[in-house]
Amino acid sequence: MHLVQLLLPLYDNEGRAFPREQLRGVRDELTRRFGGVTTYDRAPAAGIVEAGQHIVRDDIVVLEVMVQELSASWWNAYRARLEQAFAQDRIIVRALPTTLL
Repeated sequence: MHLVQLLLPLYDNEGRAFPREQLRGVRDELTRRFGGVTTYDRAPAAGIVEAGQHIVRDDIVVLEVMVQELSASWWNAYRARLEQAFAQDRIIVRALPTTLL
């Protein structure tokens, strides 16, 4: 079993909020495909990235999905789709091996 986490930005590179429907669409798609998703969106997490000579701050929402089998090729393609949809150089999608107790 794996816990897959997606870190999605709440704002574009110009500081405009993404429409709630766009984030809801990701949540709905993951729910349909994997049978459920957990979204941490009540208090956005803040990411700080050093970009050359300046620091970039991102407010993000975290989505988590539990999967029995991890398909790296599917997640890589899905990450690329999200990067295009959210106009990002890189969106973090990470998988953690998980043992249910």
